[in-house]
Amino acid sequence: MKLLKSTATVGGATILSRVLGFLRDVVLARAFGASGDTDAFFLAFRIPNLMRRLFAEGSFSLAFVPVLSELAAADDRRALKDFIDHVAGTLLAVLLLITAIGVLAAPLVLALFAPGWALEGRPAFDLSSQMLRITFPYILLISLTALAGGILNTFDRFLVPALTPVLLNLSLIAAALGLSQRLEVPVMALAWGVLAAGVAQLLFQWPALARLGLVPRPRWGWRHSGVRRVLKLMIPTLVGSSAAQVNLLIDSVIATFLVTGSVSWLYYSDRLLEFPLGVFGVALATVILPNLSRKHAAQSVAAFSDTLDWALRLALVITLPAAVGLAVLAVPILTTLFQYGAFAADDVRMAALSLVAYAAGLPAFIGVKVLAPGFYARQDTTTPVRISLMAMGANVLLNLAFVGSLVQIGFAGPHAGLAAASAASAWLNAALLFRALRRAGVYTPVTGWWRVMLATVVACAAMVAVLLALDPGLDGWVGATATERAVRLAALIGAGAACYGLVAFGAGLRPRHFARGGH
Repeated sequence: MKLLKSTATVGGATILSRVLGFLRDVVLARAFGASGDTDAFFLAFRIPNLMRRLFAEGSFSLAFVPVLSELAAADDRRALKDFIDHVAGTLLAVLLLITAIGVLAAPLVLALFAPGWALEGRPAFDLSSQMLRITFPYILLISLTALAGGILNTFDRFLVPALTPVLLNLSLIAAALGLSQRLEVPVMALAWGVLAAGVAQLLFQWPALARLGLVPRPRWGWRHSGVRRVLKLMIPTLVGSSAAQVNLLIDSVIATFLVTGSVSWLYYSDRLLEFPLGVFGVALATVILPNLSRKHAAQSVAAFSDTLDWALRLALVITLPAAVGLAVLAVPILTTLFQYGAFAADDVRMAALSLVAYAAGLPAFIGVKVLAPGFYARQDTTTPVRISLMAMGANVLLNLAFVGSLVQIGFAGPHAGLAAASAASAWLNAALLFRALRRAGVYTPVTGWWRVMLATVVACAAMVAVLLALDPGLDGWVGATATERAVRLAALIGAGAACYGLVAFGAGLRPRHFARGGH
């Protein structure tokens, strides 16, 4: 029950952040549309944002939290504080060096991520380089924020870290509405908004750390035993935790060779995918990692397996209908949220193609987030690294195959092939992680799984039938006012959710199926 409450806390805070994120994207779409300028910003933002997910929320957190949990369990306050101080000092020094290189060599860094723009000499390349110099320090600020968040999560203080992303959305909204009209190049305001958000997010965590008495006093500690343990775990987890993000980045790189707007279409569809992924997938992974780490430290194999099983069951009944709903309602959602001002109906159609493809992989994206902590909590980094490399290689091959095939047949939206490849590689990643946990003997599914799966699939099928029957189609959405769209979309989502819940209950799904060690 405590895990469910903690997941609800993180999920609730994340819902607030995601709702504001949608408001942010509505503001950006209305003000800037899907143009060369927005392509330039989204790439300048995606690079530090990717590094945030790889280093801050990815490899660093997955390596730092298990070691910190062990020290916290030993109840040696002095050793705990010494470890935190040395990790903070070492992390700060490394990040300062990386940030300096990134700012000074911004065009070279950008050329690695946007070779199509660099080779063609597009104006977006120079603009994106200028913005990258401003946004790159975000990785330093947000990594220190992740350090603070890891400490708070280890001590079951989940609310403050979960609320922190809200500040990024507020900052970008303020920049778009208040600063953009005062600059010669309006879109540059968004880059300054990212930098301001990094400062605000770091400062927001400090009072909570102070209440725990664990505010870091940075000390260089390259030779510190705890720092070396974190580094040893961090290097392989850098690959193991980041397959999905690297796949999304590869999508952006290839998209720079496609028609103008492709990067923006992928961005908006990815943003919608991030809602369920962040609200539930990230929340669940955040909560179970310290819990699994404590179970492993206590050598409680049965409890470890029980926690994983609970998380997977909960993930199934939430993510499958979310994926189906995103795919079926792709056009209504995109039209309601973004089809205003500079964002045209054709942009809706193009973004919908990639959203449907991404939605097909949503259960797998969340499955990876649930399964991976089963390795990191046991400080096994080799297995997920090997699996992630296989998934990343498959993604590259599928990208080339899918996009090449779509271009060959003259399909209007070849960028959708990039999203489809990411989804397929995520399923491969999740399947291999699941098999490895089973083979290692650390996870054994409890009884009741087939009933849960059957009820979920039947309920999803009924939900699809209801949504398709009620959807008026693209013309009906484009011709409606903003209020009519919002009311109609809310009614559709409500009808779909009610149908899913009633049919799932009628098919035998009960609360006991989500109890720890259900029957």
